[in-house]
Amino acid sequence: MEQPHITIIGAGLAGSEAAWQAASRGVKVTLYEMRPKVTTAVHKTDLFAELVCSNSLRGASLENAVGLLKEEMRRLGSLILREALTHAVPAGGALAVSRTDFSEGVTRALLQHPNITVLREEIREIPPEGVVVVATGPLTSAPLAEAIQRFTGEKALSFYDAAAPIVNIETVNMEKVFRMSRYGKGGGEDYLNCPMSKEEYETFYQALLTAERAMPHNPEDEQVCYFEGCLPIEEIARRGPDALRYGPLKPVGLIDPRTGRRPWAVVQLRQDNAAGTLYNLVGFQTSLKWGEQKRVFRLIPGLEEAEFERYGVIHRNTFMKSPLLLHPTGESRKRPGLFFAGQMTGVEGYVESAAGGLVAGINAARRALGQEPLVFPRETAIGSLLHYITHADPDHFQPMNIAFGLMPPLEGPPIRDKRARKRAISERALKVLAEWAPEALGVTLAGE
Repeated sequence: MEQPHITIIGAGLAGSEAAWQAASRGVKVTLYEMRPKVTTAVHKTDLFAELVCSNSLRGASLENAVGLLKEEMRRLGSLILREALTHAVPAGGALAVSRTDFSEGVTRALLQHPNITVLREEIREIPPEGVVVVATGPLTSAPLAEAIQRFTGEKALSFYDAAAPIVNIETVNMEKVFRMSRYGKGGGEDYLNCPMSKEEYETFYQALLTAERAMPHNPEDEQVCYFEGCLPIEEIARRGPDALRYGPLKPVGLIDPRTGRRPWAVVQLRQDNAAGTLYNLVGFQTSLKWGEQKRVFRLIPGLEEAEFERYGVIHRNTFMKSPLLLHPTGESRKRPGLFFAGQMTGVEGYVESAAGGLVAGINAARRALGQEPLVFPRETAIGSLLHYITHADPDHFQPMNIAFGLMPPLEGPPIRDKRARKRAISERALKVLAEWAPEALGVTLAGE
């Protein structure tokens, strides 16, 4: 008897996770990845699950919605979470990874899996037959994007996203910076902090406001629309002189040990690789021209002579009107057996993209095995995320990170303490997952 088979297009976070989940269920997977034959505006390597923006997978606590999402995925055997935890670097209360080591780990695992065949080819049309997962992300090549639009009959939506620059630690003036995590989280010294006086901040702020930007032009865009959770640093600055001090440059929870005082503002640098030689500027997504980045960001104390190993870039992200097009299983409403996953479906964030891949991979495997796809319980972060992108108002649909506000409220008397309430929602989610998954998915969850 021929072994069940699925096709997955795209080996980003979603496609890689989908391939792992399906292959782990005994299904043969053909995984297509167009790089390095065809490149994108932001990818630098041919590795799978390449992180093109930050190296952070955000908060790790169960009092944080993305922390809950990661824990659900870990318990379900997520490859992305396994490799992220294996290649974690210091990041206070967040999970951040050594960028290249993480992607190399994901790539190695998929190449070595006996049920996965990798083909380095560009797919320009949706395969007309078989079980298929399209996980090509927001940078889907133009021919395939056009094919998807023809299939759905809906105009693609878009927003602009940006990445932050990375500096070489050897070129940072360590006499002007100090090591400390906000409120002593994590190892207590996980971040490099560049303290700013009021005068230094105001000089930097004015330079940022007047710096020249390099905006991509697309004739379809009537105006530039950003994702609110990943605004360029200069866009935040335009909201007022103190917007940065209440945002990425907030000094709360940080005391300069040399003065014993809290600085007026702080620029944080987070470790970007395992060797600790590269650091990224936290929250410094930017659309500035490269020469302007060098000029303006060298006004930051400690970065006067910094060498930029990678400048920040801006790019256009495309996503689908999923409330009209997808079931909460990730499957197309128009064609059974065709699944979409990842950021192209309207989730935002690395973890959310991988979670969509996990759902699509599981359900595509079920289709190939002659089983019905499953809807994850609403009480779980995974279930709530998929419910949002498939049930939101299609006329006002925008990308979304996982948030506790997407999840059903707790039953019983209200819990007024915010942290206790979030912890209770997480505990409920993990309890529901533990009760649902063994029977529905036929898997034993990883331990706590």
